[in-house]
Amino acid sequence: MATKSYVDLKNEVWDKGLCAGCGACVAVCPADAICFDEPGGALKPRNIGYCKQLNDEVDCGACYDACPRTSQVNEGILGKYQEIISARATLDIPRRQTGGAVTAILLTALQQGLIDAVVTVAEDRWTLKPVSVVITGSEELVQHAGSRYNWWVPLVAALKTAVIEKKCQKIAVIGVPCVVQAIYHIRQSDNDLLQPFGKRIRLVIGLFCTENFDYRVLMEGLLQKKHHIDTWNIDHLDVRGRLEVTMRDGSSRTLPLPELLEAVRPGCHYCTDFTALFSDISAGAVGSERGYTTLIVRNEIGKMFFNEAINQKNLVSEGSVNIEAIERLGRIKIEKAH
Repeated sequence: MATKSYVDLKNEVWDKGLCAGCGACVAVCPADAICFDEPGGALKPRNIGYCKQLNDEVDCGACYDACPRTSQVNEGILGKYQEIISARATLDIPRRQTGGAVTAILLTALQQGLIDAVVTVAEDRWTLKPVSVVITGSEELVQHAGSRYNWWVPLVAALKTAVIEKKCQKIAVIGVPCVVQAIYHIRQSDNDLLQPFGKRIRLVIGLFCTENFDYRVLMEGLLQKKHHIDTWNIDHLDVRGRLEVTMRDGSSRTLPLPELLEAVRPGCHYCTDFTALFSDISAGAVGSERGYTTLIVRNEIGKMFFNEAINQKNLVSEGSVNIEAIERLGRIKIEKAH
């Protein structure tokens, strides 16, 4: 079968409204010919008018092979795993989200030399606008702890920065399920153009996700204009079956998810993966008491990183997990999918 190009990706994914906006195609395009006109706002990427495969007849297909929307996910709600744990960080993490377990695992891995970079999402503390970043230091990691996935950004695009520009060799990627699916495609692919990326990814942590929100619609529209909540006054947002807005003074506002439908990105309506099934470790607030993180340790790689954080006393495992709560939200996501 002939190698598929960006034209196939455009016809099968972009033009059908299926694009997850993960940025994988941007990251792996060897010609830097795919981009988002407005990172965080554009619904799909575009090609600048050049393709090595179409213009130069050079076999490629990297963008198509990396896309998480070119195949169906059918692994259930919880997927394969070794154990499900409730945990919290023992470290002082000022802006921790839930139990801070993900930051504890990553910080331990950086300090122990298990990874040399983290590809994730950070935010502008004044506007809360998200941006994909490559973090290489412990202090920077703690500073960005709590930056969340409640607004879309082409996170995987930063993988090119980590691999090509910074020459990182041991990368951890933290992202929502569509990001995790893209990384899985990259790691599993036999495409020669994807292997330089895949072999440098050492750990993938997936975040529970019901849907992602468009920054402009959510922050500038619903929160600022409709509810008169200024971004600079927000400490953090969290999704627990509803949107919880915690203010800097400790007060909070709650918005039901149905009110946020207009802010949901179109590509999210086709996703059935709630728990990031193809990660090494999945993490989220659902299922654990407030102040703790639910961790789904899926394989030996995830177990090693988890155990290292425990052994270094940066993480403790306490309490039980309400698995039914996780499954309930997972079923709701599947039922809502087109």
